[in-house]
Amino acid sequence: MTGDVAVLGAGMHPWGKWGRAFVEYGVAAARAALADAGLEWRDIGSIVGADTVRSGYPGYVAGATFAKALGWQGARVTSVYAACASGAQAVDTARAQILSGLADVVLVVGADAAPKGFFRPAGGDRPDDPDWLRFRVLGATNPAYFGLYARRRMAVHGDTPEDFAQVKVKNAALGALNPYARYRKRVTAEEVAASAVVADPLRLLDICATSDGGAALVLAGMDFARRHGVRDPVRIRAVSTVTPRYPNTVLDLPDMATDSAVAVQPAAETFRASIARAAYEEAGVGPEDLSFAEVYDLSTALELQWYEDLGLCGEGEATKLLRDGATTLGGRIPVNVSGGLASFGEAVPAQAIAQVCELTRQLRYDAGDRQVAGACVGIAANQGLFGHGSAVIAVR
Repeated sequence: MTGDVAVLGAGMHPWGKWGRAFVEYGVAAARAALADAGLEWRDIGSIVGADTVRSGYPGYVAGATFAKALGWQGARVTSVYAACASGAQAVDTARAQILSGLADVVLVVGADAAPKGFFRPAGGDRPDDPDWLRFRVLGATNPAYFGLYARRRMAVHGDTPEDFAQVKVKNAALGALNPYARYRKRVTAEEVAASAVVADPLRLLDICATSDGGAALVLAGMDFARRHGVRDPVRIRAVSTVTPRYPNTVLDLPDMATDSAVAVQPAAETFRASIARAAYEEAGVGPEDLSFAEVYDLSTALELQWYEDLGLCGEGEATKLLRDGATTLGGRIPVNVSGGLASFGEAVPAQAIAQVCELTRQLRYDAGDRQVAGACVGIAANQGLFGHGSAVIAVR
């Protein structure tokens, strides 16, 4: 047990395609989080920025970029990049600073202005960059990657496109209730089936979009929270940022040849399952203790995979959990009550932070029509491409 840190403030800039610089979204989210915490920017001892790498040089130093935009005041600064796990690693960095005594209160910010269409590699030849390899050597865009995972579930567990569509139907209904979501329209399974095939078997409505958006958190030590009159804050109890184990027998692009499991005993669990286990062990809870979960639904099929990776059900049982209504609002273990990436789209550095914003609202009983009754423990989970684990457990 490493000790809890308090979430004093959570703020977001709505997701969409706004056509402005990522700094604007991050500053808006930061100011909202500060207002939520009842603090001023000058009260912050450290700022941690989750980086974007598609908006030119300032994106690489997001911490200082946001600090400058808010007004230089001498705060400690850190910038973090870990692809889709950037936000969780920013939270972990802030937590480490608080627990080590380097700062009493830390502002965590992530924002992005994503390009139109699917993500593409930056220019130049970078054969040591796995992201470059998957695009340039394999020609595999993100939807191709998602489609392969969907095909694997169909082959191994018997999932169907109709099952995938029901994930979208569920998340769209919840996203319609979230004022920060980009897509706030319910859809039917028939509309999913009628949308264009993008990466067979996945259709357009099975795959998340790319979006602009921002999210921020104000984190503090428990003593600081109490001094400021916050007696029972939402607390972050665990952050998991583990890496895979050898041999990895479930392939991730661009590694098309697995480490040999002929001569080496495979690991007892998959990479994503190890992310969740590490978080559970640190928090001293198990999947049976969860009230709800926010997971990284880059595609509808990947949400189903997370059900199993988080231990919400056994291997191959995700579709049964979905069909039984367990993962919708009012079910045994609601998943993506925010609407998920199906409703938001990807704003890469912000999305893991946005997940913790949702954990915070739910655990404060401040989620309105999306509120999970009796919420007391929530987990947010995603995976940064090519080996960045990401899971956060929050409690109240």
